[in-house]
Amino acid sequence: MRFVRIAVIIATIAAATPSQALDKVRFGANWIAEAEHGGFYQALADGTYKKYGLDVTIVPGGPNVNNRILLPVGKLDFFMSANSLQSFDAVVQNIPTVVVAASFQKDPQVFVAHPSVTKFEDLKTRTLFVSKEGMTTYFQWLKSDFGFNETKVKPYTFNAQPFLADKNSAMQGYVTSEPFAIERQGGFKPVVFLLADHGFDAYSTLIETRRDLVEKKPDLVQRFVDASAIGWYNYIYGDSRPGNELIKKQNSEMTDALLSYSVAKMKEYGIVDSGDSLKLGIGAMTDAHWKSFFDKMVRAGVVKGSLDYRRAYTLQFVNKSVGVDLRPK
Repeated sequence: MRFVRIAVIIATIAAATPSQALDKVRFGANWIAEAEHGGFYQALADGTYKKYGLDVTIVPGGPNVNNRILLPVGKLDFFMSANSLQSFDAVVQNIPTVVVAASFQKDPQVFVAHPSVTKFEDLKTRTLFVSKEGMTTYFQWLKSDFGFNETKVKPYTFNAQPFLADKNSAMQGYVTSEPFAIERQGGFKPVVFLLADHGFDAYSTLIETRRDLVEKKPDLVQRFVDASAIGWYNYIYGDSRPGNELIKKQNSEMTDALLSYSVAKMKEYGIVDSGDSLKLGIGAMTDAHWKSFFDKMVRAGVVKGSLDYRRAYTLQFVNKSVGVDLRPK
């Protein structure tokens, strides 16, 4: 009876003791909810973040929202940075942020062209629709490494109609979305050139945080990086429906057809899982990869060679093969 009484007391104390509170985390996206954010929504929807002791709120971005400025002032804990160039810019501007993981091994940036284009070099003879941001970034690399000419460029206004009307043209886009839209609007399958496969080796969809969070709460950063990686494995290789349902809840314009297409293209082109991540795990980064891209941007005149680009990132939280067992054999 004595042991029974002790057991009852222990059970009563356990029942009266509240479960450990989850750490609240605010994660700012760089755009409205879409498949390119799928791993994060998957980790939220299927309970992975909660399993890692995190109460995560994903704060959507959009055309009139700049979540990036909310990170250094403490309104967000993490931010989904577009690509490595933003990380270099943070160093230039002396913004106290640092990249802790790269969810995409390849930047999804592409040129889509009409079927008459058969090879990458053919693009140099076509009219190219390029955005202002594209002109100051990847197009400078195209000029320095491939001899592209600005006289062939027309402004890209995120409208496919000028491209569809001019069969001697190509336009920028993301491998996960613009080809899908063109197939439906234009009634043909465009030729797609992923810039990453031709040497534009920027990391993309980076997880960025503040330096003070890395110093004061490294365990929280580690848990967010690990849980996000597992979310991406489950989204890409498993049942993506939980993540997709949450995406559609936040973005009513997102369709099942586009979500399915985007996931398929991320797998086909190795956007999330390829190269170093095959061994080191999703989110992987290496010094060699960062240096390769930095050297290209210096050669193209996009960044200065004197920039201490190593301040842009830390390898402290990645390359631990977290979640690799979730990849299909």
